[in-house]
Amino acid sequence: MEEWTLNQVQGDVLRVPSAVLFLIAAVKDKSMTDEQLIGLARSAAAKAYAPYSNFQVGCAVQSVDGDVVTGANMENACYRLGICAEQSALTAAQHQFGLDRIARIAVAGGTDATVCTPCGGCRQTILEAAQLSGRDVEILCGSGDGSAIERHTIAALIPFGFGPANLRGTD
Repeated sequence: MEEWTLNQVQGDVLRVPSAVLFLIAAVKDKSMTDEQLIGLARSAAAKAYAPYSNFQVGCAVQSVDGDVVTGANMENACYRLGICAEQSALTAAQHQFGLDRIARIAVAGGTDATVCTPCGGCRQTILEAAQLSGRDVEILCGSGDGSAIERHTIAALIPFGFGPANLRGTD
């Protein structure tokens, strides 16, 4: 499977030095294929800091306008301080275009044919963005070796989820 880099999708890449390890790419082409978005997630995974688990995960978040941001997991010797790739990319998305503008997300990790899906905590965070946007956000989940892609929605991955919609009108 061909690896896609941010430079192949759009010429200008803004590299932001940060502990969150994210890249921001201005991608205005709304017709980005699933394979290209997963490719960006795989490229982000290559930049992960995972010396303890050796399980590198990358995430690409695409806005309704076609902008894309990426993030990677970052582990820490104090394990609970680690950051998931999805959290990293969603933080970048909030800064770049806002959580309410998220159209779809791609996540990929590992090195074999096992499809990588968001963990429970990341599903909860994606649900928050979905409820803010009023869209059932699509999530593309890819294997590390590029052999498999699954398509899900956040509603399918976290049925009966609790989010901002549950708190409206509780004042």
